[in-house]
Amino acid sequence: MTDPVRLLIHGASGRMGQALLRLSAAQPGCQVVAGMTHRAPAQRVVDGVPFFSASELSGIPAFDAAIDFSLPEGFDPILALCVTRGAAMVSGTTGLSTAQRDALAAAAASIPVLWASNFSLGVAVLAELVERAAAALPGWDCDVIEVHHSGKKDAPSGTALTLGEAAAALDRPVHYASIRAGDIVGEHSVQFTGPGERLELVHRAGNRDIFARGALHTAVRLVGKAPAAYRVRDLLD
Repeated sequence: MTDPVRLLIHGASGRMGQALLRLSAAQPGCQVVAGMTHRAPAQRVVDGVPFFSASELSGIPAFDAAIDFSLPEGFDPILALCVTRGAAMVSGTTGLSTAQRDALAAAAASIPVLWASNFSLGVAVLAELVERAAAALPGWDCDVIEVHHSGKKDAPSGTALTLGEAAAALDRPVHYASIRAGDIVGEHSVQFTGPGERLELVHRAGNRDIFARGALHTAVRLVGKAPAAYRVRDLLD
C-alpha cells in the first residue's frame, strides 16, 4: 500500500484553507499533517491536525507538499521552507510581486512548483481547448466574458486573463468583458467569431469547493515530479 502524500496547508484559517482541511479527508492519497496560520492559532490541534504560526516554521513536521492560499507577505517564508525541505509547492496566492514570481521560478530549479489563478480542473481543460481553437481559427475575433459575484474587485479576473493568454495565438487581439452581479461564484466563456458562425467555450462554477479539490488533486500528483514549474493541466491524469 502506498503511503499517503503528507500535506501542509498554509493559510489554514482562511476560506480556502478551511475548505482544504474539510475536503482532504475525501481526497484519496493524501493526509494533512499540519496547518499554518499567520498569527498564533486559537487552537493548537483541530480534528487531529496540529496548527503552527508563521514564527514556528522549524517545528512543522515533515511534509511532502505545501498548499499555499495566503497573502503575499506570507509567501516568501513558505517557499523558502519548501526549498529547504525539498518539498513540492502548490500556490494560489494572488498579488505576488515580480520579485516573488522570480523567486518561484528560481525555486523550480530544485523543487516542483505550481502556481495557478484557478484550480478548477474544468478550467484547466477549458484553457487547453481555447488554445487549440485559437490555433485552428486564425483571423477570428476573440472575446473573453467573465461573470462573478458583486463583491469581486478585480476585473478582468485572473482566470479571464489566463484564458486570454491561451487565446492570444499569432498575436490575436483579445477583448474582455466583466460582469459583477449577485452571488455568482464564477462563469467564464471564450467566444470565437468568424464570418457567419460563432464558437463558444464555457465553464460555470457551481461552488468554491471545486478550487480546493483541484488544489488537493494537483498537490498529490506534483509530489515525486522532477523540479520544474507545472500547470494544473499538466497534472490532470
